[in-house]
Amino acid sequence: MRTGDRTEKQAIVDAVIILVLSLTPGLFWTWYFFKKDKFEPEPLRLIRDCFILGMVAVIPAAIVEPPFEKISTLFSVVMVAPIVEELLKFAVVRFTVFRKAEFDEPIDGIVYASAVALGFASLENVLYVLDQYNRGTGNVATVTILRALLSVPGHALWSSMWGFALGFAKFAPPRRRSRLIRTGLLMAIGMHALFNLLCLSGPIWPLGLLLFVPLTWMIAHRRIEQALLASPHNQRNERKGPSADGFHHID
Repeated sequence: MRTGDRTEKQAIVDAVIILVLSLTPGLFWTWYFFKKDKFEPEPLRLIRDCFILGMVAVIPAAIVEPPFEKISTLFSVVMVAPIVEELLKFAVVRFTVFRKAEFDEPIDGIVYASAVALGFASLENVLYVLDQYNRGTGNVATVTILRALLSVPGHALWSSMWGFALGFAKFAPPRRRSRLIRTGLLMAIGMHALFNLLCLSGPIWPLGLLLFVPLTWMIAHRRIEQALLASPHNQRNERKGPSADGFHHID
């Protein structure tokens, strides 16, 4: 076998390995959040569609964000990226699956938000890891592991804030919907921005993330528990459903 052929085949093998390693975390975390819907799991076809649409949402983000990097990396990463990405992911759920009959309990907002967010994070992950590989920095393994544990699930955790709000807003009185959604979006953008800021904070970033990431998981799991409690499919739920007067659970 000629050296050129061997090199070309090795590059193909490397690309396949990188693709698999980059996509696996997103698929795992999608399954993780999907399994949180205990009472009436969502159709897998809708989860698949949301995941794919989340990947598609990377395209407009990749168009909007780069010009701001020329102005200021800090401003782009901490302000522009969280706003653009959370709004894009939100729009996918709000204008597609939110309108479907299958979206029939508060936890569905978190499940679909997570699926979209993880589709977005998965394609983003592929691009980040491929960039490290092409640069030959030797950091491919480190970047892959850190993003699998932090950035990829992070997208689902942040978006679960507005997913939670959407889940309740669908069944809330009209006068309360805008406030619920606005609060959820602001929380998601704020968490996303703080995470990005910590990642740019030099030597102290491990300590910052060590405190911030567990707190984010705690908040997300509390939202999941609140959404399940309000489910009309929860046999222990004495209320008539998520449209009943129970929004004091949201904090």
